[in-house]
Amino acid sequence: MGIYTRTGDEGQTSVIGGRVSKDDDRVEAYGTIDELNCFVGQAISFAEGEKFADIRAQLEEIQQELFDCGSDLAFVKINESKYKVKDELAERLEGWIDACQEENPKVERFIIPGGSTLASTLHVCRTVCRRAERRAVTLGKHTEINPAVRRYLNRLSDYFFVVARTANVRQGVPDVEYVRSKKVFRK
Repeated sequence: MGIYTRTGDEGQTSVIGGRVSKDDDRVEAYGTIDELNCFVGQAISFAEGEKFADIRAQLEEIQQELFDCGSDLAFVKINESKYKVKDELAERLEGWIDACQEENPKVERFIIPGGSTLASTLHVCRTVCRRAERRAVTLGKHTEINPAVRRYLNRLSDYFFVVARTANVRQGVPDVEYVRSKKVFRK
């Protein structure tokens, strides 16, 4: 099988159930998810050693689920029986978030992306994930989509924020706080 097909040379691409313009909202949504998946792969490469084995395993699972998200958004005609992403995935992310939160110090100020290489990469994942979520919201404004994908992406960006902080904690690197901020997070 050749890698090039020449079928997209005129600015169209295939989706499940038809062809659309390469700048279609659907392509933007699952393309951004694909971009996110690349950064997750990069984060995995920085999650070395036993102290990151759990995070590495989670990120590897997330990569599979991101492919599922893209697949679900690629349907031109709704076929709920074919959807792969279910609400249970977002609920599982909540469990991972809660476990990481127990390791992290309390947040008092806004956190600026940074710290360790792994944490910085996870913050990139967070921001690309937020963009993927926005693209899914845009798509959902004019066509029906699997709502579990949108919920998953929303929770996933929270996961990336929390696990970035956990990566810093495990490496003994402090979070980078926004120093001009007053203490805004109190319990």
